[in-house]
Amino acid sequence: MPSFYALVIGASSAIAQAAIQQFEADQNCLGVFAVTRSTLSTANTTKTQWLTSDYTEESIQQIINDLMPYAGKINKVLICNGILHNESMMPERKLEEMKASQMEAIFHSNTIVPMLWLSRLIPILQGKEATQVALFSARIGSISDNKTGGWYSYRASKAALNMLVQTSSIEYARRAKNVKLIAFHPGTTDTPLSKPFQRSVPKDKLFSAEFVATQLLSIMTNITMDNKAAYLDWNNQTIEW
Repeated sequence: MPSFYALVIGASSAIAQAAIQQFEADQNCLGVFAVTRSTLSTANTTKTQWLTSDYTEESIQQIINDLMPYAGKINKVLICNGILHNESMMPERKLEEMKASQMEAIFHSNTIVPMLWLSRLIPILQGKEATQVALFSARIGSISDNKTGGWYSYRASKAALNMLVQTSSIEYARRAKNVKLIAFHPGTTDTPLSKPFQRSVPKDKLFSAEFVATQLLSIMTNITMDNKAAYLDWNNQTIEW
């Protein structure tokens, strides 16, 4: 594998942190750019440069400008932004629980922010080297796989993200032929995101962040570069859009 730089956006998440550690240990990785709202200077990250962003359009564009000297050399990108719940909101279980403020917050984090990055990254990613961009989606965003209902805002935000990834891949195929877009379902990972919902998950289906990061980076390394968007789970199995 040729040498590369990695870009990890939403780098405070557990899976992102695990991926950064694996990039750090990869002798082919020359460096990691890690984007967070606040700097997370952790141990054993000698290759990692931390960049802060409030995820506004202006802030995203500034980071893109700062990364331009590395254009064509950043060949692994993880866009890990997302929210499921917080202290003031939980996934809706019935229609009456839906609120405009919750929908707006969920869509902003899960759909709008990742799309802003995807829309600005082309000048950084255009080049000759095979480049993969993984955006964190979820199986629950599959329209054809929806058998249980509920979780309205989260489900819809991931379905919208999937549509944006699929649509973006058409333009990327014209403008950055070396790039493969992946909507990635990590499975249920033992992180704060899934804590309230782990009780019903079988032990063999609750994954560590390290395992998921390993699976994702393997998928990115071995995936077919065909200018089409992929919707894949942690086990490299295709999910129906």
